[in-house]
Amino acid sequence: MTPADYDFLRSFLKERSGLILSNDKQYLIESRLMPVARQEGLDTITALVAKLKTPLGRVAGEAVVEAMTTNESFFFRDKTPFDHFSNVMLPQMMEARRTQRKIRIWCAAASTGQEPYSLAMIIKDMGLKTSAYRFDIIGTDISREVLERAKVGTYSQFEVQRGLPIQMLLNHFTQKGETWEISPAIRQMVQYRPLNLFDSFTALGTFDVVFIRNVLIYFEQEAKVAILERVAKQMAPDAYMVLGAAETVVGLTDAFKAVPGSRGLYQPNPDFVAGSVSPFGARKTA
Repeated sequence: MTPADYDFLRSFLKERSGLILSNDKQYLIESRLMPVARQEGLDTITALVAKLKTPLGRVAGEAVVEAMTTNESFFFRDKTPFDHFSNVMLPQMMEARRTQRKIRIWCAAASTGQEPYSLAMIIKDMGLKTSAYRFDIIGTDISREVLERAKVGTYSQFEVQRGLPIQMLLNHFTQKGETWEISPAIRQMVQYRPLNLFDSFTALGTFDVVFIRNVLIYFEQEAKVAILERVAKQMAPDAYMVLGAAETVVGLTDAFKAVPGSRGLYQPNPDFVAGSVSPFGARKTA
């Protein structure tokens, strides 16, 4: 792969998915894109780049984005957000939605489904407390390949050992040979849809809880701001948003306020007015 190939791929991935690659990620490109090149009948990354530049490169381009944006996921990752879900978000939302009896949850960058299924298991294990409510859990990801895996709900022994409590494994999974299959009851609680975070969110509707964790770290500051402020427009005024441990809204946008005492948990800022924030979070003046 030539320096020119690498520069092209960095620009291509930034434009298509928002992924930002530093100058020292050639090894990552090589390891993830050589299988794509071989699938296209090509021997080198240079040949793959040449194809991407032609009208015949659309399918190859989709495969490149899928290969480079597939991220690791595991059950109950980082634990704290799931404690907040059980102890803060669910009780508050159930009290506030006593009339509607409906709560909508969005897991952006859902990958192979461990995050939305973790939330579904928490809800299911609350039994009678949640049984009178309808929960709509939507998992989205740019990669159709990982979403297909998520829909199947089958995981390896290694995957279920990472973060999943043994009692939940026994209660909600069935062992099938060397793999574990999540129960139909849990699987049916989650819907999956392909979505690029650079596209419109309008068709998703309004949510009470949004998990958008460990994905904004890959974007430039301006893209983070745009995504966060579009997420805010899809949230109910009293909804909650959860970011990853290394992510924050501080210094980016006034669209959210931190929930005191709950690390990584935010709510829409009632003082935020759409369109009144500059690209990097400072208020505009007339």
